[in-house]
Amino acid sequence: MGKNWAIVVGINNYDNLQPLNYAKRDAEAMKTWFEDEANFDQVFLFTEDSPAIKTNPPIQTQPTQGRFKRFLNAQFEEPLLKPEDNLWFFFAGHGNRFIDQDYLMFLDSDPIDQTTAISVDYVTQRLRRCGADNVVLLIDACRDEGDRSGLGVGTQEHKGVITFYSCAPNQKSWEIDELQHGSFTYSLLEGLRIQGEANCATVERLEQHLRYRVPQLNANYKKSEQNPYLKAEPPYKMYYILVEQAARIKDAESLKYQASIAENEGDLLVAEQLWIRVLAVSRADRDAIRAIQRIAQRQVQPVNSISEILSITQPVASPGGDRAVALEPTSIRKDERPVFEFEVVTVNAQGKEIKREQRQAEYITEDLGNGVSLEMVSIPGGKFMMGSPKDEAQRYDDESLHEVTVAPFFIGKYPITQTQWRAVAALKQINRELKPDPSNFKGDNLPVEQISWYEAVEFCDRLSKQTNRYYRLPSEAEWEYACRSGTTTPFHFGETIISDLANYSAENTYGDAPKGKSVNQTTQVGKFKVANAFGLCDLHGNVWEWCYDHWHTDYKGAPTDGSAWIDIDRRENNNQFRMLRGGSWHYNPRYCRSASCSRDIPGNRFYDIGFRVVTEILCYSS
Repeated sequence: MGKNWAIVVGINNYDNLQPLNYAKRDAEAMKTWFEDEANFDQVFLFTEDSPAIKTNPPIQTQPTQGRFKRFLNAQFEEPLLKPEDNLWFFFAGHGNRFIDQDYLMFLDSDPIDQTTAISVDYVTQRLRRCGADNVVLLIDACRDEGDRSGLGVGTQEHKGVITFYSCAPNQKSWEIDELQHGSFTYSLLEGLRIQGEANCATVERLEQHLRYRVPQLNANYKKSEQNPYLKAEPPYKMYYILVEQAARIKDAESLKYQASIAENEGDLLVAEQLWIRVLAVSRADRDAIRAIQRIAQRQVQPVNSISEILSITQPVASPGGDRAVALEPTSIRKDERPVFEFEVVTVNAQGKEIKREQRQAEYITEDLGNGVSLEMVSIPGGKFMMGSPKDEAQRYDDESLHEVTVAPFFIGKYPITQTQWRAVAALKQINRELKPDPSNFKGDNLPVEQISWYEAVEFCDRLSKQTNRYYRLPSEAEWEYACRSGTTTPFHFGETIISDLANYSAENTYGDAPKGKSVNQTTQVGKFKVANAFGLCDLHGNVWEWCYDHWHTDYKGAPTDGSAWIDIDRRENNNQFRMLRGGSWHYNPRYCRSASCSRDIPGNRFYDIGFRVVTEILCYSS
C-alpha cells in the first residue's frame, strides 16, 4: 500500500464574505477520518485556529490566500511522493468564478479581486507535482454567500485528477443545522465508513453514494435539491480504489480491466501503476504479479522474484472478514520441504503394465484444524505442448497444440475431500455461504461434489484468509501441465486407461484396452495407489475439476504463460461458462484424457463436479 497524504481546508469566518457555520467543523471531521480511521501518513489542516505545521521555520496554517499559496509553492516544488501514493485535498468554504475559471476563496479573499483568490486549476497543478498518480479533490465550495452555493464553480475539468463537487454549478451546497455539517461532507463521511458488500471503496461507488445520499438528506431536512457529481481525468481513474481498508478483492476487477487495456495499448507506465494499485487491494493477485513481470521484461528492467514485486505494497488490514484478504508471502526453502515417495505406472495401448518405477516429490502440508490437513505438491516450472496431436484417438478439433511456459506452483495432491470441505466451510464467510455437506455421495475421503464454480472460489478465499497464503483454482494450462507431468500420451499413465488405474465409465474403452467394471459413483481419493510423475492422483476420472478460465471455442489467442484465459468483458456475466478438466466417474475415456476439457455455467452443481486448489506464493527456491 502506498503512502497517503491529505490537505484539509475549512473556513467559517471570512474577512470580506458572509460567514459559514460548519465548514471548519467539516474540515476537522475529515482530518479525524484521515488520521484515525484511514491511517493517513500525513494530514495538513488549515482552519482559523489550526496549529502551525512543524517545519523549520514553522508554516502557519491560518488559511489566508498568501499563506496557503506559499504552502503549495514550498511543499510541492519537488516530488515527495511516488506514483503509487495518494494525495487528497478537501476544501469547505466559499468559491467564485473569474473569467471562466473556478477559484477557491480564502480567509482574506476579495470577491471582486481574483488575485486574492486561488484558482482550482493552480491548486491542481501544484498538487500534481507531488509525484502521486492519484490526486483526489473534494470541493465543497461555490460562490453565493451564506450557503456555499453554486452558480459557477464546477464547470472546469482539471487534468490528471479526480474531482468530487458538492453540487451542480447552478445549485446551493447546503449546511444542515440539525447535523452541524454540510450535507455533502456528512454524506461523504458516511460513504467512506461503509464496510462490506456496499462499501464505497472505489471512486465510482463513492460517487454513486453521494449522488443518491445528498439529495436524500436535503429532502429530509427540507433543503433545495443538491446534486454532487464527479469529474475523473483520465476516465479510467473512475475505477481507482480510494479506501483500501474497506476494499475487497472483487473491488479491483474494473481496475484490472483498465490495466489490461493500458498494457495492450502499450502504455506501460500507466499499466504498471494500475497493476500496482490492484496489489494494494489484493497483495497476492496473480494477474497483477504476472503483469508487472511482463511489463518489467518489456521495459528491460527485470524483476528478480515474486517477493520483490510484493514488496511494492504493504498488506491491507482485513478485520471483520469481508475485506480483501491480505497475504504475507511465506517462503519455504527448498531444502526444508519434506518429500514423499510414490509409484508411477505406465501401460501400453492394450492396458498392459510395461513399467513401474519409484519417484519422490516435494510437498507441504496445510493444517486446516481439528486434525484435518491438505497436502500440496510442488510442481516445477517448465514448457510443454498443451492440447493433443492430430493423430490422438477421439480427440476434439479444439485441442490444437501450442507451447505454454508454466511457472512453478503447488497443487493439491488430490481433489478436495468432503472432510477438507467441511473444515473450510466452517470458517467465516467472505462473499457467499457454503453448505457444510453438499455432496450426493457421502464419505469423508470421497471428493466433495455438487460444488459450483463460485463456491469453489469462496473455498479458496476462506482458505487464503485462514492460512495467510493465496489459494485459488488452477488455470487450464496449469491443470494440464500438472496432469501430463512430462508425458505426451493421451493419459499420464500411457496410451490408454483401465479401471484398475482410474474411476470412469469403464464399460466404454479407449484404444485396444479391455472393458472394465464401472463403480457408478465417486471413489476415495488415492484409492488406486498410483500417481503421475509429479506425485498427483485422481486426475483422470472420479470428478470433473473446476479451472479458473472462461471457455473459448479454440486456443487461438490463448495465453502462453500458463495464466488463466479470462475475458474481462465477460467477468460480470454470471452465465459465462467456466472450464472443467479431467472427466468423471460416469464419463467415457474420451473425456478423461489429459487434453480433454469441458465447461459449465459457474452457478451449476452436479454430483460429478469437484475441484483441487493451487498456491504459488510458496514457490521460492533456496
